Amino acid sequence: MSKRESPSLCSTEMEMTRGCSSTSVSSSRGTMSTILSRGGPFTSETGALPMGEFNPSSTDDDGALKLLSNAKVLVVGAGGLGCELLKDLGLSMIGHVHVIDLDTIDVTNLNRQFLFRKKDVGRPKAEVAAEFIRRRCPWMEVTAYHGKIQDKPSSYYRQFNCVIAGLDNVEARRWLNAMICSLVELDEDGDPDPETVIPIIDGGTEGFKGQARVILPRFTSCYECSLDSFPPQRLFPMCTIAETPRLPEHCIAYAFMMEWPKHFPDKKLDKDSPQDMKWVFDKATERAKQYGIAGVTYMLTMGVVKNIIPAVASTNAIIAAACVNEVVKLLSFASQTLNTYMMYMGSAGVYSHTFVYERKEDCPVCTSVVRKMTISRKTTLNELMQKLCEGELRLKKPSLTAADSGKTLYMQKPPALEKMLRPNLDKALISLIHENGEELTVTDPVFPGEKALTLKVTFA
Repeated sequence: MSKRESPSLCSTEMEMTRGCSSTSVSSSRGTMSTILSRGGPFTSETGALPMGEFNPSSTDDDGALKLLSNAKVLVVGAGGLGCELLKDLGLSMIGHVHVIDLDTIDVTNLNRQFLFRKKDVGRPKAEVAAEFIRRRCPWMEVTAYHGKIQDKPSSYYRQFNCVIAGLDNVEARRWLNAMICSLVELDEDGDPDPETVIPIIDGGTEGFKGQARVILPRFTSCYECSLDSFPPQRLFPMCTIAETPRLPEHCIAYAFMMEWPKHFPDKKLDKDSPQDMKWVFDKATERAKQYGIAGVTYMLTMGVVKNIIPAVASTNAIIAAACVNEVVKLLSFASQTLNTYMMYMGSAGVYSHTFVYERKEDCPVCTSVVRKMTISRKTTLNELMQKLCEGELRLKKPSLTAADSGKTLYMQKPPALEKMLRPNLDKALISLIHENGEELTVTDPVFPGEKALTLKVTFA
């Protein structure tokens, strides 16, 4: 499943290391060179997920070493996990790396996100991280982008040999997973073309717990296949809370984690005190208005204040190492690829375990199966949309079109079209489509671009 090679590093970059420009990359980091210059009984082609045949390197310009130096890897996220990922990639002889992150640096990041300094507070994380890595690892070409992953078209993601996700929320992971899966091309028999498969390495941490996962789109389970195992997110990264709040929960967390200590440095927040909770609620409401975020309520405030877990630097380091280890194996074929999930439970010891996450037969992202739903003849369009949002699909703002007739049932935007179609929400669905049932095309922000799922609706 190896992808086409990208342009190789120039010879001057390959010969540079910090403080010694005359030493080759392989000799200055002999362990990696040794691994990639020797064969063995456990190379990629012998594993459960064979990616290619391992070709040991005899020099820096051939075999597995050349594959790494020519590779182009995308790192999504430059926070606690992202900093570790970038460092590990630089020390693993990866030639070309792009890094995307939406956030800017806050002073609270400095205790664990070691690529940043106090003078960098307020600057984009991706740009500062890229500058640091360029100075310390001049053999690696690093390109930074400050913005949302949704800003980039599919052609941008198609250029990479591998994608590492160091994201902090489920919805961004779902979007990225759907985007990379959509890039897989199918032949006339409906089988995926291995040359178009871009592996995803998904890493995540929460306190002393962490996970690393290998996703080969259309071959292994994807992130959407395992969505049922993830409860709705209730834990929020400090950097998101401080710099780029996007949810009412972010505003509440900011109020009691950052504003309360400023105003009451000698008083601990009493979560059972109505007066204390009212103060947090008022501050959260002010911040929500500042960022144009709706949904802050007193009840939500009570629920959020007990669900913050601090980031642990050592967990980030362990999971990042596991992720980059898989990247090296995927690109060089030097060892067997993880199949497919590794869990780390640091609070119970230094041990971990792996298991195979099976594909979901009706996954809306990595399969082409038409999903089926039987509903009452009295079910309204709005009730159907609630089922799509609250059920296993966990959609956010679905828009629906009748596939057979081409009739638009409801669209979230533009506003004028949404207003025109709003009366359909209270109508029974059977009055809007064929009474014998019909296939509906459903689009949603959790899926990129034109990606849609097909829903076959029948009436009981």
